[in-house]
Amino acid sequence: MTDDEGTAAAATGTLGYEQARDELIEVVRRLEAGGTTLEESLALWERGEELARVCRHWLEGARARLDAALARPQDADEG
Repeated sequence: MTDDEGTAAAATGTLGYEQARDELIEVVRRLEAGGTTLEESLALWERGEELARVCRHWLEGARARLDAALARPQDADEG
């Protein structure tokens, strides 16, 4: 596991999807508004990347659960 993956995994344990999404929206809004220093912009960008990984993790988990749920009735019909 890379440091980035570890950070995202740790954040996933503390941030729900909606929290991460809302914070990501705020980060994007601040970046688009401008008026921040280069250092602040880079920090916002890095936070946005981390939040995007957290959201992606949640969405991939939801997709796996949905796929598993959809597969169950087919398995029962074949048996």
